[in-house]
Amino acid sequence: MALSQEDLNALKPDALSPAQTEAKAEGVGVTKAGMAPAKCFVSAMLAGAFIAFGGMFFCLFLGDPTIPFAVQRLVGGICFCLGLSLVLICGAELFTGNVLMCAAKASGKISWGAMLKNWVIVWLGNLVGALVAVALVYFAQVWAMNGGAVGEAMVNVAAGKVSPDWVTLFFKGIMCNVLVCLAVWIGFAGRTVADKVVGIILPISAFVACGFEHCVANMFFLPMAFILNVMGVGDPGVMSLGGIAYNLSAATLGNIVGGLLVGLSYWFIYAKRRAK
Repeated sequence: MALSQEDLNALKPDALSPAQTEAKAEGVGVTKAGMAPAKCFVSAMLAGAFIAFGGMFFCLFLGDPTIPFAVQRLVGGICFCLGLSLVLICGAELFTGNVLMCAAKASGKISWGAMLKNWVIVWLGNLVGALVAVALVYFAQVWAMNGGAVGEAMVNVAAGKVSPDWVTLFFKGIMCNVLVCLAVWIGFAGRTVADKVVGIILPISAFVACGFEHCVANMFFLPMAFILNVMGVGDPGVMSLGGIAYNLSAATLGNIVGGLLVGLSYWFIYAKRRAK
């Protein structure tokens, strides 16, 4: 029996074209909008934990203060890629990536309500998953490694996230999710596990190395540092619940804008005429 064109396309070893990737992003958005809330929430919890594991790996590497700054940022950024690799390959709902649902909305395939409902459920699920990971990492005493230097690194990283002004954090959030959504876009285009893992390394390591703000990663970094700071790690009082809310408000809104820039740009290029 002859193979259909769709079957032949699936067998092609090369990545999807940009136009095919945009169409796939719309299809993924429709699927996400149709998920049952409970399943969506649990999947989002997994993503929050996965990103937290990447943050843990990042801080572990930063726990050696003898490593030069540039090497710390570059290799630490590569370590952080663990999180998005798990999200894309194992499957999970990540708030920052789900902003790309805007392409499906722009084509009229999902409603405002369905998209915003998904974003709210996923954001909350990511938060719960990240907090579960905080508990696991704390009780596993990862922070105590290298004589407590890993815990110091965790607090120092978080302290640097609550000290800039709100507008700076907002724009760091935009830059972050431009790169994250481009990495997700590459993941959509890839056909194999190797495609996806290799493809996301540069954009993800770039956002981490540059110190941009990812709201889901910060759901791990900031509570983890808050607990350690209360225990006496780092300078007294550098972390507070108000500081956590301050950062997450700016990072979340910036991440939304960054994701919209990516998703709507590719929708305009490849799908606007088709949608009409």
